[in-house]
Amino acid sequence: MEQSVPEKRQRISTLGQIGLQQFAPYLMNRIMGRYNATLRDDFRKQGLTIPQVRTLAVLSVTDGVTVNDLSVYTVIEQSTLSRTLDTLEGQGLVRREQGVTDSRIRHVFLTDDGRAEFTRAWPAMHDAFDAMFDGIDDAEYAALIATLLKMLTNIRKHEI
Repeated sequence: MEQSVPEKRQRISTLGQIGLQQFAPYLMNRIMGRYNATLRDDFRKQGLTIPQVRTLAVLSVTDGVTVNDLSVYTVIEQSTLSRTLDTLEGQGLVRREQGVTDSRIRHVFLTDDGRAEFTRAWPAMHDAFDAMFDGIDDAEYAALIATLLKMLTNIRKHEI
């Protein structure tokens, strides 16, 4: 049985022709901007910023990653991440360690206090996640995730 190759979408030359409501990058930015704005006040009450919580969140799942990989996972530029890590380390929420085989490489670990701080932040994150996907069934969610992963593969510059 032959597998059909998806037809390439015809390119439209201007954003005006596409329209904002049909331009996926615009919609993704708008959704994430709203998600972050929803959480900003909750995190501020904890004394944390969006980049700090994003860092704690990634480390809660992939503890001990290099600073370079953490920058990719958190979608935070290296200079901003460095300042974020300085603050989190000063608060005792993360610790950085030199690599065993290469002292230029730094690994970042969540401390027990950092894990506890993220545990306090998680309910607000989960509530915002639930609200974002209200009325979206499991099949629609699975299709969205599959599409986003394909898109990430298309534009990926890192293996993670």
